Amino acid sequence: MNSELRIADKKDWLKGATGDWEIVIGMEVHAQVLSKSKLFSGASAEYGGEPNDHVSLVDAAMPGMLPVINEFCVEQAVKTGLGLKAEINRRSVFDRKNYFYPDLPQGYQISQYKQPVVGEGVVRIDLDEGQSVDVGIERLHLEQDAGKSLHDQHPNMSFVDLNRSGVALMEIVSKPDMRSPDEAKAYVTKLRQIMRYLGTCDGNMEEGSLRADINVSVRRPGAAFGTRCEIKNVNSIRFMGQAIVYEAKRQIGVLEDGGKIDQETRLFDARKGETRSMRSKEEAHDYRYFPDPDLLPLELDADWIERIRQSLPELPDGKRDRFVKDYGLSVYDADVLIAESASAAYFEEVARGRDGKMAANWVINELFGRLNKEGKAIENTPVSAGQLGAIVDLIGAGTISGKIGKDIFEIVWTEGGDPAEIVEKRGLKQVTDTGAIEKAVDEIIAANPDKVEQVKAKPTMLGWFVGQVMKTTGGKANPQAVNEILRKKLGI
Repeated sequence: MNSELRIADKKDWLKGATGDWEIVIGMEVHAQVLSKSKLFSGASAEYGGEPNDHVSLVDAAMPGMLPVINEFCVEQAVKTGLGLKAEINRRSVFDRKNYFYPDLPQGYQISQYKQPVVGEGVVRIDLDEGQSVDVGIERLHLEQDAGKSLHDQHPNMSFVDLNRSGVALMEIVSKPDMRSPDEAKAYVTKLRQIMRYLGTCDGNMEEGSLRADINVSVRRPGAAFGTRCEIKNVNSIRFMGQAIVYEAKRQIGVLEDGGKIDQETRLFDARKGETRSMRSKEEAHDYRYFPDPDLLPLELDADWIERIRQSLPELPDGKRDRFVKDYGLSVYDADVLIAESASAAYFEEVARGRDGKMAANWVINELFGRLNKEGKAIENTPVSAGQLGAIVDLIGAGTISGKIGKDIFEIVWTEGGDPAEIVEKRGLKQVTDTGAIEKAVDEIIAANPDKVEQVKAKPTMLGWFVGQVMKTTGGKANPQAVNEILRKKLGI
């Protein structure tokens, strides 16, 4: 579909003084390739290290040093392209993008311009109320990152750290298919999720391994595209939403006052929550692109591409559909479980051979809830999938109640151990002996004649009696048996 033809839902229109406006958003996401070494040198691509510690002679642009392509980085780019359902170009070319910056020692960046390694693709984003939108991918190209200028180390001087110089980046350029901040945030979230599943980018925005340039323009609903402004290097999904709203409202204000939008590059100030002008927007000819004479065109073998395709893992959309179909989960629960591949794998181990919905409830409510509370990743959980599966088995068999299950979970979380052995040693088995339950019920009924009269008039009070019986039995009575006996004894 032509990007210009798509009109946003009315709920996403912005109201101006003279009527409604629509936001149009495109994005250039810079994703650092997950690789041990850089794109054109053998220097470490690891984050951190002392300043200028991960710098080879190639990265420092010493005279006579020649770049050598890192095949693994190319493979990672192709894998990402396949994950985005994109066309893989068998022939691509590296170009020099010429500009001066203190942390760019060559005076140019090796990038790709007219012939990128990956062509058009698509990312499906899921929105509220079961809606989804397809965001077109224009291209994915490989390029080297620049270094980093440090302005806060000395009162009168700036320093340059070249550790990042030459690190491989994938620039993923979308079509202008997004129409709201929520769509833009969902797009980056989905892109990050896909790359993490593929193992091609860790998506760590705090470390700068995923950042975005956001192109924002406004138009009257359904009109031709307006002039866009680019918001540079936003590295937080929350800030992306704020930056888009501020910039769209700024442009609406300018247009409604009779002004025109100048195409420019802007920065987002997170402290003030506003964008400010950085420089006029460059066009391709400003960079004087030309093929890099030190690098031959990149030619990919069809069998090599096919081998990569065959090695792809199950991706989030396919996994969600399977969880809904095979385990009977809601789309919402499936989305929670597939957010990270490690979470999905954990759930599958718990659910194997068990009730999928019950397994999902325990993973989402108990495990994820506790992990979030303690700020732990699932890789560091004290409760293994085997241990949680054993708790689910004990509840399913009627050996313990759900309430006791939570107590067992707490014990395993803090002390470890086998759930079945904990139940046996601590005498936590569920009381299913109806005689023992009847005795407890009779005592509570005898001690509370006023409540007995009330429950006959208001049957919803039965829960109070259930709670008292559970308290008397230390939570070990079978809740179903308690309910049945109480109803029979109270005549409701």
